[in-house]
Amino acid sequence: MNGTLFLIMLLGIAAAPAGADLPNILVFLSDDQGWGDLSSTGNTDIRTPHIDSLKRAGASFDRFFVCPVCSPTRAEFLTGRHHARSGVYSTSAGGERMNLDEVTMADMFKAAGYATGAFGKWHNGMQYPYHPNGRGFEEFYGFCSGHWGNYYSPMLERNGRIVKGKGFCIDDFTGRAMAFMEEAVKAGKPFFAYVPYNTPHSPMQVPDRFWQRFVDRPLKMINQQAPGREVQTHKRSALAMCENLDWNVGRVLGKLDELGETRETIVVWFHDNGPNGVRWNGGMRGRKGSADEGGVRSPLYLRWPGRIKAGTVVPQIASVRDLLPTLCDLAGVPTTNRKPLDGVSLKQLLEKPGSTADSWPERVLINQWKNKISVRNQRFRLDDKARLYDLVADPGQKTNVAARHPKVVEELGMAAARHREEFMPTYFEDKRPFVIAHPGSRYTQLPARDAKSHGGIKRSNRFPNCSYFRNWSSTEDRITFGAEVAASGIYEVVLYYAATEAGAKCELSFNDATLKFQIAEAHDVPELGGEHDLHPRMESYVKNFKAVTIGKIVLEKGKGELTLRATEIPGAEAMEFRLLTLKRM
Repeated sequence: MNGTLFLIMLLGIAAAPAGADLPNILVFLSDDQGWGDLSSTGNTDIRTPHIDSLKRAGASFDRFFVCPVCSPTRAEFLTGRHHARSGVYSTSAGGERMNLDEVTMADMFKAAGYATGAFGKWHNGMQYPYHPNGRGFEEFYGFCSGHWGNYYSPMLERNGRIVKGKGFCIDDFTGRAMAFMEEAVKAGKPFFAYVPYNTPHSPMQVPDRFWQRFVDRPLKMINQQAPGREVQTHKRSALAMCENLDWNVGRVLGKLDELGETRETIVVWFHDNGPNGVRWNGGMRGRKGSADEGGVRSPLYLRWPGRIKAGTVVPQIASVRDLLPTLCDLAGVPTTNRKPLDGVSLKQLLEKPGSTADSWPERVLINQWKNKISVRNQRFRLDDKARLYDLVADPGQKTNVAARHPKVVEELGMAAARHREEFMPTYFEDKRPFVIAHPGSRYTQLPARDAKSHGGIKRSNRFPNCSYFRNWSSTEDRITFGAEVAASGIYEVVLYYAATEAGAKCELSFNDATLKFQIAEAHDVPELGGEHDLHPRMESYVKNFKAVTIGKIVLEKGKGELTLRATEIPGAEAMEFRLLTLKRM
């Protein structure tokens, strides 16, 4: 019995009988796409007809809120709980992982007899059991990091094993998701397909036919909060990437029609945070990283033909944390006997929107990123500096009305204080090792992102995701991973590296185990990715690193430090290090 099913049984979550009459669930999540990056939210510079169709044919939420950045939003979607409860406090180096005692939406749907698959950017843990395959997804294709350095036929993974992508990654993820859906239908199983796209997150890359629509033509929509601060290459490439997303959504909706599953499928569309640059965003203050309205407001479209009335508009505030209880409630999948949820089911608002205006309870929602905490009720937002804004009269947060509404300031301030008291003393604490060699997966990845460098070794970029280590010129230098071997055994080790010269002698060690090897071949390759960039990037470029099997190591269960050293460096540098993989023999 795998760990997921054991945990579900332990918590008393009943599994639905296989073959039960259950709707399919298809969830699209875009990365760094602002509320204003759709034609359906009023942006006349962009065309997103397929995403817009979900709004017309289903329900749209006027005030739906996510987190200011990527990984917390993903964690809250998957668990139905505030990210501070699940151990997520960062976007890299392990801080993006959800605690292992969290039960995910995929766990629940899998237990109910669904085929479960995720395709794209995971960003909630890489090493099993933090990996998607350990969190309820039977099929995963994409990458687990926070961002990727090249979008054209890049190094990706399928179920923990390194593979090479095919073409532009968004198109590739879409194709894989469509194949998964078709296989599930042919097998007579309902599917839960989670498609967390990684655009328009940088690097700003998109196929030329989308870019050509924006490269020269006049754009009318500007950011009213920051006039004159828009960077045209960034703005235009982001909009082009959003149109590519829409084209891919159209492909998937067409596949549902082809399979005859449109009426049997709940389709969800939302974004993970505000826009990743200065561009039109409905006049709201804030963008990615901000706890203001513009940093955390997202479209939410939910279509289920025959069950949700076309054109339904929900004015009540809602949260990404509500999606787990809502989708489970709509599908009839139980969420009982587990940790208490912070989200609530929105089924009543979807099925009887006009009858709930007076009966729906007043809510207070916490939006947070690290020390930035803002509080939202139906009308007001108290920002992270204790300024109060009436979002009905002042959607741009221009006038502080705290003096006029002292009781509201007190109420929302107390909610912020309770949140700080409960979570902030331990918010940044993380004593979790990187789990390697887990019996639930044959493969373990150990990227430079999750390692620490010592001595003169430098990271290729200050943002760890998708980075590599260079400047390894001394035998006193080393690279380490704080690790825990989950199961004793023999493991084959593959190294991904680049080197201007061959000959460096190295060793990999963990407690009493040591594997000695030599860099037998030079692999001097340039950085790549920049040739596709439409706007200068902030993050690391990548390389076509060479993969070489360096041998087998016997690892004993337990905690320790996995250390990579160079014992002899005949040239200027031992190597540039990108990744280690372990395969259980």
